[in-house]
Amino acid sequence: MEQKNKVYLSLGGNIGDRKEYIQKAVDMIGEIDGIKILEKSGLYETTPVGYLEQDLFLNGVIKIETEFSARDILKIINKIEIELDRKREIRWGPRTIDIDILIFSNKKIDETDLIIPHKEMLNRLFVLVPLIEIYDGDYFGKEVIAKRIDELLKIGDQKIQKVEG
Repeated sequence: MEQKNKVYLSLGGNIGDRKEYIQKAVDMIGEIDGIKILEKSGLYETTPVGYLEQDLFLNGVIKIETEFSARDILKIINKIEIELDRKREIRWGPRTIDIDILIFSNKKIDETDLIIPHKEMLNRLFVLVPLIEIYDGDYFGKEVIAKRIDELLKIGDQKIQKVEG
């Protein structure tokens, strides 16, 4: 039998009913044979990063278990984004849903279109704060994430507020 991978996915969006888009994405992920959702973080309202002229985001993280490869998971989440009307017009711009692979077991992958752990995750409060809620500390130590959250909060350019969960 294949090795089961523990995977953390971040989900976020800022167009339309943000909560509904995230819930639909989580439901679609959970309906796939070979993927089991283990845990979900709360939801956080966050300021945009990168492209600032847009509405606030709603963000969360889920932990899944799967036998799929990272490449398979990337294909699955890209398909879900398309089904949920994701448009890629402005880099870091408005979107109905954005799903990213943050951590994939203890693997390090560095390919053109797939970098794991996610290359920007340690710079994003909207990833780290929900992640630490459900994180086992099995790739980075949990204390590394907590320390980084403190550093980013001190910088103060990213705002985050828990709204549910």
